[in-house]
Amino acid sequence: MTATAPRLGASPIRRPFAAAALVAALVSLLFGLMLAGAGPASAHAALTGSDPQDGAVVATAPKEVTLTFSEAIAVGDGSIRVLDPSSKRADTGAEPKDLSEGSTVRYGVELHPGLPDGTYTVAWQAVSADSHPISGAFTFSIGAPSETTVALPSEEVGGGPVGIVYGIARYAAYTGFILLVGGAAFVLGCWPRGASARPMQRLVVRGWVTLTAATLVMLLLRNPYTGSGKFADAFDLDGLQAVLDTKPGAALVSRLLLLGAAALFIAVLFGTYARREDAVEKKDLTFGLAVGGGVVAAGIAATWAMSEHASTGLQAGIAMPVDVLHLLAVAAWLGGLVSLLVALYRTPDIGSGAVRRFSRVAFGSVLVLAATGIYQSWRQVGSWSALTGTRYGQLLIIKVALIAVLLAVAWFSRRWTARLTDRAAASGGAEATDTAAPAPEDAEEASGTEEAPDGVDPARAAQLARQRAVLTATKKKRIRDADPERSGLRRSVLAEAAVAVVLLAVTTVLTSTEPGRTEEEAGAGAAATAPAATGPVNLSMPFDTGGQNGKGTVRIDIDPGRTGSNELHVWVDGSDGKPMDVPELKVALTLEAQEIGPLPVVPDRLAEGHWSASGVQIPMAGEWKVDVTVRTSDIDQVTIDENVKIG
Repeated sequence: MTATAPRLGASPIRRPFAAAALVAALVSLLFGLMLAGAGPASAHAALTGSDPQDGAVVATAPKEVTLTFSEAIAVGDGSIRVLDPSSKRADTGAEPKDLSEGSTVRYGVELHPGLPDGTYTVAWQAVSADSHPISGAFTFSIGAPSETTVALPSEEVGGGPVGIVYGIARYAAYTGFILLVGGAAFVLGCWPRGASARPMQRLVVRGWVTLTAATLVMLLLRNPYTGSGKFADAFDLDGLQAVLDTKPGAALVSRLLLLGAAALFIAVLFGTYARREDAVEKKDLTFGLAVGGGVVAAGIAATWAMSEHASTGLQAGIAMPVDVLHLLAVAAWLGGLVSLLVALYRTPDIGSGAVRRFSRVAFGSVLVLAATGIYQSWRQVGSWSALTGTRYGQLLIIKVALIAVLLAVAWFSRRWTARLTDRAAASGGAEATDTAAPAPEDAEEASGTEEAPDGVDPARAAQLARQRAVLTATKKKRIRDADPERSGLRRSVLAEAAVAVVLLAVTTVLTSTEPGRTEEEAGAGAAATAPAATGPVNLSMPFDTGGQNGKGTVRIDIDPGRTGSNELHVWVDGSDGKPMDVPELKVALTLEAQEIGPLPVVPDRLAEGHWSASGVQIPMAGEWKVDVTVRTSDIDQVTIDENVKIG
């Protein structure tokens, strides 16, 4: 069951109105996800710059290598390694220095002095502020590029068998949370009589066990997941202590403590509350359990919000409580849906009143999901291009499509619910009550207190009572199963649950995927610094100094036209096309985008109208401005320039 109008037995006029409200909510959610866009936000950290840059060729060895990231990261010994062409450490091995200033996050490592020429590899690995491990590598060269024997791991950090198990544990944790919170909320708010039904008890307890076990697995695997990728390191006490000192580790420990309080809540719900008969006392206990359970559920949801995507980026102070509301709404909707499915199949005496109450809860949950989903998606996507061109955006589209399917199936569930309710009202409300005869598995307890008639062996009487209870329950179940309205409702709810399982899987993958906004920004940065195609550069620039014989053409060749060392040749031709000698010729190179230069080049005269310079260093690829100054007399001089891509 999902979003439905509060009154299931409403008139035909109200029913289309409720359906229109659902469509409007879905359309608002979809277009809100796509069209929202504004200031910067980030979740997974991304490398936004480095010094030296990727692919750069520097004339002399730098004293240090610095990396700039889009957000705060956690680093340690070995987080940034610089390897020489023979794969030996070129850095000093010390812990990276924090060089951050203001909103700029920058770390650096010192290099050994006197490094020889060649290509060096920078490999880095860290943990993003949203708890996800990140890694990468790039190269730069000193003097000129060379062959390198550096072999980097083929798997990214957070992958491999450990990453697979950790991902399964994440999915199990979300599943357990939904069953625990959604099942308890369904019993407490929609079907109080369900507290004494064993299938409902088992559902909630299994949710608690699943969430607890998954949390323990994630806590133990946190160290190898963000580091070595080896299962054996799960029992490294030093590594475990390091995990406990991090925000994700503290969140997992807090979740375990809150699950202890949740165990007490479950004991009261299925113990004292289930046995309480006095209406006033039960009402007071319901209020207490609702408040206490709500606090515990919000606390557990906060362990995700405070350590993952919502805790970083734009408006984190607003995003975290919004994320808590989002998780609670998901649990109330999907967890209640599973609870209803279990009740319909395992406890067929659930009344239509409980189904109707869950319809109202589900409708409210969908509204909360729409509002919170729009806000969170704006933070993480923010543009059409990020929505369609990144993995995060594509997964988000799939999620919205699954929600649309879920709402469509829910519409059929609503129709079956309306028929069931209308029939119950026509028969005097007998089916609308929440009282339930014992299910087959409860028959023994239900009949065990009967007193034996005089002259009958008590053991035999108890046996007969149990048999009668089983027969009665089986007969009632057979009648219920033959009910077309209830059978149709069970099928549609089962279809909803199947779609919900897929939706949960997509959501789990989404929470561990780099947000579209960050991926797009990182991709733009990489494109801006990507080396251009190599090849000789040929320029032809006319000049006019304004004096006598002051007109001509300058031709320039830069070979091989890439980063590193280049040969530069300059020819000066007069207006008649013949070689022209000039008293002075100067060349300068400037990379304005990176504020590099002007780098002066003083060519030597080789022949009439021909100058040359060897070993001209191009430190990095980009759009370079070539300035040429030509002097044709003591007072006549001109500087001409042209932009050219060198890579």
